[in-house]
Amino acid sequence: MKTWQFLIISACVSAVSLPILPAAYADTTALEEVVVTARKRDETLEDAPVSVSAFTAADIESAGIESPRDFINLTPNVTLVETQNAGNAFINVRGISQARNSEMSVAVLVDGVLMPNPAQFTQQLFDIQQVEVLRGPQGALYGRNAIGGAITIVTKQPTEGLTGRIVLGADSGPGITARGFVSGPVGDSETLKYRASVSYTDTDGFLDNEYLDEEADPYEDLSARLKLLYEPTDTFSADFRLSASMLETQALYFVIGDEADNTDIPIRVNNPGINERDILSASLKLEWQLGGGSFTSITSYDDLEEILTGDNFNFVPPQESIINFFPIGVLAAQLTGDGFADLSQTQFLESDAISQEFRFVSDSGERLRWIAGAYVIATDRYISTGNQIDRDQGVFPVYRDPRPSLFVDPTDPSPQLSLLEDEQDNLAYAFFGEVAYDVSDTVEASFSLRFDEDIRENTTLTDPLFDPSAGLIGIVQGEVRKESFNDLQPKLTVRYQPNDNVTIYGGYSRGFRSGGFNQSGVGAAVPEPGVEDLFEEQIADTLEAGFKTTFGEGRQSFSASVYQTDFENAYFFFFDPTTSTQNLGGVPKVDYFGVELEWNAQLSDVFSAYIGYGFTDSEIKEAADSADNGNQAPLVTEYTINVGGEYRQPLNISGGDYYFTARLDQQFIGDTWWDPGNISKRSPVNLTDARIGFEADGNWSVVLWAKNLFDEEYNAEFSPGPAPGLNFLWPGQPRRWGLTFTKNFD
Repeated sequence: MKTWQFLIISACVSAVSLPILPAAYADTTALEEVVVTARKRDETLEDAPVSVSAFTAADIESAGIESPRDFINLTPNVTLVETQNAGNAFINVRGISQARNSEMSVAVLVDGVLMPNPAQFTQQLFDIQQVEVLRGPQGALYGRNAIGGAITIVTKQPTEGLTGRIVLGADSGPGITARGFVSGPVGDSETLKYRASVSYTDTDGFLDNEYLDEEADPYEDLSARLKLLYEPTDTFSADFRLSASMLETQALYFVIGDEADNTDIPIRVNNPGINERDILSASLKLEWQLGGGSFTSITSYDDLEEILTGDNFNFVPPQESIINFFPIGVLAAQLTGDGFADLSQTQFLESDAISQEFRFVSDSGERLRWIAGAYVIATDRYISTGNQIDRDQGVFPVYRDPRPSLFVDPTDPSPQLSLLEDEQDNLAYAFFGEVAYDVSDTVEASFSLRFDEDIRENTTLTDPLFDPSAGLIGIVQGEVRKESFNDLQPKLTVRYQPNDNVTIYGGYSRGFRSGGFNQSGVGAAVPEPGVEDLFEEQIADTLEAGFKTTFGEGRQSFSASVYQTDFENAYFFFFDPTTSTQNLGGVPKVDYFGVELEWNAQLSDVFSAYIGYGFTDSEIKEAADSADNGNQAPLVTEYTINVGGEYRQPLNISGGDYYFTARLDQQFIGDTWWDPGNISKRSPVNLTDARIGFEADGNWSVVLWAKNLFDEEYNAEFSPGPAPGLNFLWPGQPRRWGLTFTKNFD
């Protein structure tokens, strides 16, 4: 951290710490009791025998959480890389990450519904009741993709009486934000309630495109959600949720450089391109209270479409393209008559998924408690990725039909050069259960088991005319490949609670993530160890021990956990320029060792603080290239530190309840490695967020906020390129600031 940053942060902390006096401590209220559902049951955060960070509705408002990035930035041992386009965001939990074209490294559930597609994750968060981030394999209860952990997001429920809220904001893009909800009974009904929420954000962006003299990252998002809750009796309820999101931004504004720390290269793409993502989700949750427990049915449907277009390697104006410096580029320029040779690119993703879950949960008050359930999901997915000749006339979106080839229409403003097309038909199902037993008043033992099978079928649709490898990898139009991936995921946990304020736990768990398909033939044609036609499933076996306690008459809490994970097939991304294919490679064996610490405190009536620390040491035990043995695993961050505090001072103004609020959040992200060869390491990144506000009677508030307050320059991603010094860099977000006004209606 720069000295001046440290001095400012220290001064702020010292200022807000002035009211913390021993005499005031005795009158301080206790920490809010947080109820979590980490084990599919309601229990307090301190009682749950799992490493979990929870954000309540009060936390979400206090920290200004409006996207997944915001709560991940507050969570130890969890990081998020947002890169390339809206649907590309990689969650890393305890070193276990995802990469392009892979499933997520965590199971993400919204109101109990599993998110089927990783491209859905980076949606706007609005009208949210609680977020829980579980670390460590959670496959026994949460199933597919819970190899690194699970994230549960709970939206706010309909209310008994008519209520509403309006949130208006402006940012330094410049941009505007408008959010709101209205909730209450449907007409005069006492059994049917609704909640309708909407969010709109429009900003010009924050990253400069030097060549086009405009921002590279404009962002416009319109999202809405409707919830209907029907409760005709005390023993039955029906919860229907319908949500939609329409996003427009830009993509593919990479810069090409040598090192992960190089932030001196400006964005200079000549094609701003487009990135449009539309999401529609619907779910129906039916719950019956039966003798001995509750039976739940959850049916869901998700539809996603995302199109992105933009510049291509090496992401500079056509006249400066690296292609012009090779004989093939000179020849291409002569053939096209353009005087230069350059490329643009497009990608289209379409996915439909329907799922069904049945679950029976026994009464929680019994000494023997159990859960049993089944889950199935069917997914149809189509993806096309293509290159066009860039004649500096813009880039045109390609969905399922290619543009004319140069040989068919030499006058086309953007002739199609290549187009990879694949269609996937996937079916996954699972059976799961858990038994928990109170061995004594202080000891509980629980055992969970889940069987997952993922059946994947890939059909190659690529027309030989648009094969980017020109037949090198043997792509066959109409080829059907089918594979099945399955595994048993057990979890054994023992919890010891010697008193009401202490929880000690330990156990073993296994996580599983399905494998998938690279382009047929790349295993023989691509000269990168670990890249094959098929990337294998992943297995994570974890031993973990933890400790939780509350003290200071409930004003402080502390938790610690230590874990050891044996991991099979850590993924890394590799782009091969010869065949123009995007591939996932695997590292056969990696070991992870880590520690997590969290402390929360209500230090006085007006000041609260928190510290979170996560450490992950990874070592490649067996690599496809033996030269990589002993290196750090790909996509791993060595440590995270999260520290901050909130000052909330009552103000006696005209007899009303008014508050001045100030909050500071600091995130330290340690050394990060991106590939098995550890080509380039990103140095630590330090990000500071700040908020200052004024509240009146819980009726309205105004908040001035800043993200990345000290304008730290860093690259959000480093991806190895086709040659030394020609690596892909994705610039991180600079300082943003704004003003938000909130008005409640009751």
